[in-house]
Amino acid sequence: MVKTVLGKLLLGLLLVVLVFVGFSTALAQDEGSAVTVSAENLPQAIADAKPGDAIEVTGGIFTGHLDIDKPVTLIGIDWPVIDGENNGTVVNLTAPGITMRGFIIRNSGQVLDQENSGIAIQAADITIENNRFENTLFGVYAKNGHNAVIRNNVITSKDLDLPRRGDPIRIWYSQDVLIEGNEITKGRDVVLWYSERVTVRDNEVSDGRYGLHFMYCDDATIEYNTLLDNSVGAFFMYSRRVTVQHNTIAGNRGPSGYGVGMKDMDDAIIRENIFLDNRVGVHLDTSPREVDSFGRYDGNVFAYNDIGVGMMPSVRRNEFSNNSFVDNEEQVAVGGGGQLKGNIWSVNGQGNYWSDYAGYDADDDGTGDLVYKSDRLFENLMQREPSLRLFLYSPATNAIDFSAKAFPIVRPQPKVEDEFPLMTPQIPTEAPQMPQATGETWFIFAVVFTAMALALVLLPRLTRKRYIFPQPETQA
Repeated sequence: MVKTVLGKLLLGLLLVVLVFVGFSTALAQDEGSAVTVSAENLPQAIADAKPGDAIEVTGGIFTGHLDIDKPVTLIGIDWPVIDGENNGTVVNLTAPGITMRGFIIRNSGQVLDQENSGIAIQAADITIENNRFENTLFGVYAKNGHNAVIRNNVITSKDLDLPRRGDPIRIWYSQDVLIEGNEITKGRDVVLWYSERVTVRDNEVSDGRYGLHFMYCDDATIEYNTLLDNSVGAFFMYSRRVTVQHNTIAGNRGPSGYGVGMKDMDDAIIRENIFLDNRVGVHLDTSPREVDSFGRYDGNVFAYNDIGVGMMPSVRRNEFSNNSFVDNEEQVAVGGGGQLKGNIWSVNGQGNYWSDYAGYDADDDGTGDLVYKSDRLFENLMQREPSLRLFLYSPATNAIDFSAKAFPIVRPQPKVEDEFPLMTPQIPTEAPQMPQATGETWFIFAVVFTAMALALVLLPRLTRKRYIFPQPETQA
């Protein structure tokens, strides 16, 4: 009897052990296994891999092209190289769930109409991170690559004339993409077209044509980026509900030279960005487009641009508050002639700071007691005849503006009227610092920010009730 019971217990225990071992084996198979190879053996390792496997690649150079059609993870150790020999696309990813990190991808072809790329993404849920792209036409090209993550890559393009370079990153018909922490230089455009809910965060894009080029991308978020020394920092077209916040956009001085361009954009939010030393800080053309939409500009700095904000005369329904316009050659400009109407320059009693404001703050509440008006005659003449900008810093400029003040009959209608002008500038605290580099833009940035920081401290002390201005009598 005892032996029978003991035998049953042992048999039951054996069955439990067998079940546990089988379950663990199945789980291990589901999670995939890991192999280690050199770069030269990478194609065979991919061919032998099962879905979910991880392949560690320990240095070396693979010459040729890779086509990956199963969900595997490729992990480069000591920077293995995949070299496309200047022909075609280097790596094609056609299965969902692939991850690729730690590689040098170099030497794609240079045929634009074939879109030769470093990595081509053609499936969902693919992650490309911590790679270096060298001498590639298009760097990362995602087509129907929903939920792609492109993170912490260094991308440089081929040494070609700017229009012939490919795009360092191109996103096409791909929803919910994250582009984060990439360092991009000497490319053409970072293109995001026909893609919704894209997030572009903490990237540095420099020495290209369009730092960011958006079209038909609703509900995008662009934040904490540095867009430096491009022809255009970012251009947004035909999109809704785009938020652009906490970016530093500087030194964009190509033929257009916009820090940010907005065309046919509805319900855009532009807040707490730094626009420094661009030809035009923000350019607005038919934005917003729909009659029930607004554009909101809050807490930005426009400093040392040729034009702080440039607007076409038909532009309506934009709200500006808590922005700082600091020593732009022209704070606000109207393109093509005409008068600005239907835009709001103070919201809920909060206007903007204007470095050329000549009013005072008798009650010391931080808001000027006189309305700010942008009505310089020379600016009005420049709008009619742009070639007059040549004389911008000549004595003739001051003479013309002095004459307009002395003879109000020739003074133009104000372009802007701010009823609640701020007395001190405000600097966004979350916009990224300029990259560590030497050069004119960095020097200007440092000088401007030092001056603005001093102004925040000194201006209130210098202006605090030095004069007592008579208050208007209240009639009974």
